[in-house]
Amino acid sequence: MNQSTSPARILAYDHIGIRVSDRPRAMAFYQALGFVESASFPLFEANEMLSPDGVRINLIFNGARAPDAHNVLLDAPVKRPGMTHPAFIVDDLAALQHWLEAQGIVITEGPHPIGPRRIALFIRDPDGNVLEFNQLIRGGAQ
Repeated sequence: MNQSTSPARILAYDHIGIRVSDRPRAMAFYQALGFVESASFPLFEANEMLSPDGVRINLIFNGARAPDAHNVLLDAPVKRPGMTHPAFIVDDLAALQHWLEAQGIVITEGPHPIGPRRIALFIRDPDGNVLEFNQLIRGGAQ
């Protein structure tokens, strides 16, 4: 592989694609988190969803349902390469934690500090996709 760097600058992060097995169930889950469908792409079995602050995700509706929402990247003993989870920044992690608990959404890890700049908690969507939520610590290293 050539060791030179790309001539194109990476300017921003656009979205994460999240494969799901049940469109109505996934839509309800992500809408409850605050995402609203902004576009639908039937040809690609996908949509685009936006948070009120412009964070974008794409749901991909061609997933096969796995028993017990088994996540092949995280739950199998052999750790295969791949994207394991998106991480979202929130303004009030404690409020999110209380809301998740009230909704019966299981927090699978945290909240706890990860490094000097964030406190994180993790949940899973109905298909077992992991979602991380971070609150940045003021004065933490960037």
